[in-house]
Amino acid sequence: MAGSMRRVCLFGATGSIGRSTLDVIDRHAERFTVSALSAHTQVDALLELCRRYRPKQACIAQADLHPQLRDGLRAAGLDTEALAGAEGLDALAADGGSDTVVAAIVGAAGVSSTLAAARAGKRILLANKESVVLAGQLLMRTVQAHGAQLFPIDSEHNAIFQCLPPNGGRQGVRRLVLTASGGPFRGYSRAQLEAITPEQACKHPNWSMGRKISVDSASLMNKGLEVIEAHHLFDMPPGRIDVVVHPQSIVHSMVDYLDGSVIAQMGLPDMRTAIAYGLSHPERIDAGVGALDLAALAKLEFEAPDRATFPCLDLAYEAIARGGNAPAVLNAANEVAVERFLAGDLPFLGIPDTIARVLAAVPWEPAADLAVLLASDGEARLRAAGQAL
Repeated sequence: MAGSMRRVCLFGATGSIGRSTLDVIDRHAERFTVSALSAHTQVDALLELCRRYRPKQACIAQADLHPQLRDGLRAAGLDTEALAGAEGLDALAADGGSDTVVAAIVGAAGVSSTLAAARAGKRILLANKESVVLAGQLLMRTVQAHGAQLFPIDSEHNAIFQCLPPNGGRQGVRRLVLTASGGPFRGYSRAQLEAITPEQACKHPNWSMGRKISVDSASLMNKGLEVIEAHHLFDMPPGRIDVVVHPQSIVHSMVDYLDGSVIAQMGLPDMRTAIAYGLSHPERIDAGVGALDLAALAKLEFEAPDRATFPCLDLAYEAIARGGNAPAVLNAANEVAVERFLAGDLPFLGIPDTIARVLAAVPWEPAADLAVLLASDGEARLRAAGQAL
């Protein structure tokens, strides 16, 4: 990257990944420029970012907010083009004004634009796990066919990426080991989980994240989705992907090799490390993250996940085994269940119970085409199985 300016299109600019990305960019203004920004509904926050970074384009995902964005840009005297809706996001992803796309849209809404970026041959910093859960095979084929580069920037898969052989092979790899913090309810019994509130579920002990992903972490569904991701990203059968609970969130994941070596990537729990790695690879740059003081930590703990109390993890393994549309249905069921939990309409334990009922109620289909894998299809199948909800 030396000697060239990387032009960054940032999806989800107002979220936690977006803020961390902009912090890294601010530290290296000579290397990175912001070419496009998007937000879901926060028009005022997006306008403020546009005034600061003056991108060529900006998109608000909720289409009916387009006039507010357009008029706000004009009032600020900016030449930034205003786009809106799913079509606008796809257009930003494919536009030649950027060479790098940070895919940080939450949920299934981010799948289409991630695929558009892959078809355009971009460098993709992927924080939207649903793109892999719903369309993993298609996404990996598209990346390869169009010469795109894919860097996972969730901490676990970024760690695996760093610990695998540098040539991209799998020589001598025995298994991948994903670490999980255990979330805010590690050690709880099912009885203790019955009265959990959304506010409690959103208080992650180590990471600063959005509400949906915080709930996924609390239920261990986040780790289940990451197992599905690892299966596709690293072409690894699920039987060779393990999960271990590591409360300190210092060891971000590990690769176990046939010779007995285990290579781990470690660091403070800060998303800027993975983001900086994806932006600057193969170089390494200052991410604003402090040095790791192992002596101060004193100890690192590991334990097996409590699969009986937190069954979402096994539901994800079940979806991989079923294949076809099962991961799409799993993801759709989880998105709706978490939405209802956050609204106060479903208890915390209702999340895995709902997902299990939906997986049992929705007919399994082996098809792997986009119409089956994308979220809209999964959502439709889920809502058709309304008796499970």
